Amino acid sequence: MSKKIKKVEDKPNMKQPEHRYPVFCFKYLQPCSYLKCNDASFFIEFLERMQKLGELGWKEIDKSGRHSFGTEKIPVKQIKPQLKPSILTPDVTELTVFRATGNKLPFLGIRLNDTFQVIYIETQFGDIYNH
Repeated sequence: MSKKIKKVEDKPNMKQPEHRYPVFCFKYLQPCSYLKCNDASFFIEFLERMQKLGELGWKEIDKSGRHSFGTEKIPVKQIKPQLKPSILTPDVTELTVFRATGNKLPFLGIRLNDTFQVIYIETQFGDIYNH
């Protein structure tokens, strides 16, 4: 009696750029980002944008334009809110900026490996930094 041996398929190497996707974390999200916003549709669009970013993966995000699905950097010293979270240590000199919605409002944070720590969400232009 012979046993059938199943061939084990190789798992993709998750360290390869084409297999790396963002994970969004809100541990350090600052209340100034959302307390004044009464527009539920803004947050629906924001979640849709994050879902799309998660589908694209870091490789595609890095190739995309800054006003599309890509990113840009902004110096921490340009951030308006004076109260900064503990993750913004003195060695952190800039934040990564994504666009939160199709109207170009940004959300800002720090990328640590594949995790993006969302710190600020700008619900009205100029709330977090001058454009």
